[in-house]
Amino acid sequence: MSDAAAFSRALAAGGVVVFPADTVYGLACDPEDAAAVARLYALKGRPPDKPAAVMFFDREAAFAALPELGPRTRALLERLLPGGVTALLPNSRGRFPLACGPDPATLGLRVPDVPALRAVARPVLQSSANVAGGPDARRLDEVPATIREAADLVLDGGELGGTPSTVIDLRGYEQGAWRIVRHGAVPEAEIAACAS
Repeated sequence: MSDAAAFSRALAAGGVVVFPADTVYGLACDPEDAAAVARLYALKGRPPDKPAAVMFFDREAAFAALPELGPRTRALLERLLPGGVTALLPNSRGRFPLACGPDPATLGLRVPDVPALRAVARPVLQSSANVAGGPDARRLDEVPATIREAADLVLDGGELGGTPSTVIDLRGYEQGAWRIVRHGAVPEAEIAACAS
């Protein structure tokens, strides 16, 4: 069975998966399964009101799920994704509420460049595979043993870059406003060049 098929099967069964993104190792579950989301948060020791991102492994699938994206925002995302960025987007339709924390008007979107998982058709709620506040894992053996042992599926992608995604606030980008919330894998100059 391919990694993508095993990943999809585990999520469909309500599981939590450790997987290699294009930056650091992550944890994933079905973003609409409250029990799976609660379990993922408990594994990390993450406060339940802290937002997570929704990840798609295919950019076009993300766009199809978010048809309300403004044209300017979508054009920028076409230049940045797939890649090591997380975009904070307006969420006027309240999509994926379990990922949004206390602010349902904002959705974090991530589309990593992970060819082995591109066939995963479903969105996932994702967070880094570490204890909340702990170091990010660039190798599978850096993912805490408590997380690896409790996960329903663990995928080894070798050594990764080790720098988490750059988080960009694009909620005002239709009017030209954007800002970096967290510096990370994609340099600000590269984002600025795409955004200009």
